[in-house]
Amino acid sequence: MAEISRLPGPQADLWEWQYQGACRDTGPETFFHPEGERGSRRRSRDAAAKLVCAGCPVLLECREHALAVREPYGVWGGMTEDEREAHYAAAELAC
Repeated sequence: MAEISRLPGPQADLWEWQYQGACRDTGPETFFHPEGERGSRRRSRDAAAKLVCAGCPVLLECREHALAVREPYGVWGGMTEDEREAHYAAAELAC
């Protein structure tokens, strides 16, 4: 579950970057897997999502948001759920 206490406040300027996201022109099914999706289908969908992210002008803002609030689902800032989990684990080991 996302840690909502880490979400920025309601000020619109803190969320403004989302209006510039390349994902706004792509359906959410590209970024969020259906229940039970595994194997090559999931890898293909993740790869398609990452292609959208690769050309996004707010990729870093999106990634920072996802890591800060520990988004549990989907591709955010070009990172899959598993990649974010690996990032958290690596950060814990570095401490």
